[in-house]
Amino acid sequence: MMKSQGLFDLQVNGYAGVDFNDSSITPERLDHALEVMLTDGVTGCLPTLITAHPEELEQRFLALDAAVANSKFGATMVPGYHLEGPFLNSAEGYRGCHPHEAMTDPDVALVSRLGVQLHKPILLLTLAPERAGSCEAIRTFRSMGIVVAMAHSQAGYADVEMAVNAGLTVSTHLGNGLPQQLHKVENTLLAQLAEPRLMACFIADGLHLSPNALTAMLRLKTHDRCILVTDAVLAAGAAPGNYSFAGMPVVLDEQGTVRQPGAASLAGSALRLDQAVRNVCEWSGVPSATAVAMASIHPRRALAFALEFHSITLRVGELAWNSAMQPQLQSI
Repeated sequence: MMKSQGLFDLQVNGYAGVDFNDSSITPERLDHALEVMLTDGVTGCLPTLITAHPEELEQRFLALDAAVANSKFGATMVPGYHLEGPFLNSAEGYRGCHPHEAMTDPDVALVSRLGVQLHKPILLLTLAPERAGSCEAIRTFRSMGIVVAMAHSQAGYADVEMAVNAGLTVSTHLGNGLPQQLHKVENTLLAQLAEPRLMACFIADGLHLSPNALTAMLRLKTHDRCILVTDAVLAAGAAPGNYSFAGMPVVLDEQGTVRQPGAASLAGSALRLDQAVRNVCEWSGVPSATAVAMASIHPRRALAFALEFHSITLRVGELAWNSAMQPQLQSI
């Protein structure tokens, strides 16, 4: 029997029919989602808000933060939040399901205004480093105690290096938020894989990345710098059907794929983090202890700077994994 401190999801937009981007979210609805996550072995997470207009982001953050503050599980499971956007690349192929009309260059004043109203801090922020003013913004975000990541980006080798020199440390859902065709070697995927100072997050559902592609990327990045995330939306842990994610209609099909109606690109996932651990073991031959670390120790390590800055001590549960890689929560 192997023990871990519980899984930790850096990127989860919703769960079990509950949308964290819904400005009408309640403590009871949040607790429902967090309790289902607990049954999947997740003892901590960063609820993630995606690109929206400033007034929408303010409403959504205030509602989410109030739900966390008044929930049963929020105090122990939610140390803070992940803001993915709106400082992303708005070009077709890079923007994914994010509303491109709300995308903009990094706005430190907006993030500061959002954060000052919250009980819990924004701990992780994802942007595209090729946008104007990104390097200066990265340095300022770091001074605010925020870990800065990149995604939905076409940044090449030089832009990635400059961003990392400024303080960017994580690749968000690497291999996704990219067009179907890229230059064979001069592309942002290889630039991020090649940068040894970046930790990289992967969605191991077999849909965002094929098992073979995932295996190759884990080896190239090296296992010690890899993190498993879900990028789950409210369809995770729910039945196939029609849902609304951040105000957008999405459909979960029988194969577990989440898309906007009629769209080719994915709209988050229905992945559970414990299943991601099992998938990596099965597909990539990664030892079970290493796969569990990718979903528990490594995400916490990626947040270490921000947690220390905000004097946050994570309260972790104890998770036992049996030989079939089934999590059994002992305590929290």
